[in-house]
Amino acid sequence: MRHLFAAVAVLWAGSASAQIDVQSVTSPEGIEAWLVESHEIPFVAVEVLFRGGASLDAPGKRGAANLMTALIEEGSGDMDAQEFQTARQSLAAEFSFGAFDDAMRVSAKFLTENRDEAVELLNGALTDPRFDESAIERVREQVLANIRSSERDPTDIAATRFDEDAFGDHPYGSDYNGTAESVQALTRDDLIQSHADILARDRIYVGVVGDITPEELGPMLDDLFEGLPETGGEMPTAVDPDIEPGIEVIDYPSPQSVVYFGQQGMERDDPDYFAAYLLNEILGGSGRQSRLMEEVREKRGLTYGISSFLVNYDHADLFLGYFNSANDKVAEAIDVAQSEWARLAEEGVTEEELETAKTYVTGAYPLRFDGNGRIADILVGMQFTDLPIDYIETRNDRMNAVTLEDINRVASELLTPDALHFVVVGQPEGLEDDATVEGEQTQ
Repeated sequence: MRHLFAAVAVLWAGSASAQIDVQSVTSPEGIEAWLVESHEIPFVAVEVLFRGGASLDAPGKRGAANLMTALIEEGSGDMDAQEFQTARQSLAAEFSFGAFDDAMRVSAKFLTENRDEAVELLNGALTDPRFDESAIERVREQVLANIRSSERDPTDIAATRFDEDAFGDHPYGSDYNGTAESVQALTRDDLIQSHADILARDRIYVGVVGDITPEELGPMLDDLFEGLPETGGEMPTAVDPDIEPGIEVIDYPSPQSVVYFGQQGMERDDPDYFAAYLLNEILGGSGRQSRLMEEVREKRGLTYGISSFLVNYDHADLFLGYFNSANDKVAEAIDVAQSEWARLAEEGVTEEELETAKTYVTGAYPLRFDGNGRIADILVGMQFTDLPIDYIETRNDRMNAVTLEDINRVASELLTPDALHFVVVGQPEGLEDDATVEGEQTQ
């Protein structure tokens, strides 16, 4: 689901262990990274985010960032794709690359003894990708296959339509994979331009964990990013989601319907964000203990699962929900979900619910602290979401500081049940009389 990266950015930062010693390191050329030293094994994990990502796709070039990123490891300099992979394997190094709405991600893992060679190889991939025509066509076909699969997936159809409705012509209004038409039309020059727009030094965030000291990390950063331009493409402007209340039905031949719904959310730097985070846990974020699961699944058996989640893009914020239900039950499920949204806004939560949510959220604090790569992911996520370097030490205290008055005030201000927009993909029964039904047969 395309909202995953945006939805988990703060969760990265909320999953680290309070014993981590985070150091800020600035390279001789001014690149900052956050480091956790761990010398138990001779291994280093590096996570890099370039802010902007697929939101920098030029008009009419949707999918350029995604295709460009997929081609990064398809050869660089004098090495073609096979030679590059052979060189990487000989170093026992792992590289991966990904594009998202607001960022491009680079992940690397390598042995201490091969650090210099691995960094040199990765630098070549970042600064001098070949974009061979043969590789472009091969990877383009893979992307097109993914697009065709997504166009048949009711969950993807629902999420894509919701974004189209909310964001229109803004980059957030379309899938960053692009469409079959837009990807087919991309040229090598388009990919070169996308590379220049995204991979620049003015938008780098770095997390490093493993067998390396601050004194060693500074020069390594300069070696890794040597040759990148100082500035990249212009960032998109903020967008206010245009979410019209009501129900939209997309006809899809299936015994059950997928429902994707939501409203405007809250900025992640809002002082009330911790209260909103706990509010979401109570509403639909904590599995069977959430209100939506209790009312929609446990009491009425209308779905196998329902969830809600806060989504924070760089330039917009959403509060979303998702479930699927049998066609003859989906109308009732929508009604119950909307009623719970309203009940929470009007009545708030109980002290017991708040304490249970705090216990769950703070108790899960160290559980994803399960390896160097994951910790590096946490560090870069903290920087990307503008969290302070001491956040790991203070996060649980901030959660526990939320009062019942705080969360119930936020519930009344944030939750707007009458503004919820529902996208239903399927052949639901009982929605035609009070919904705008769009006859769109998707097969």
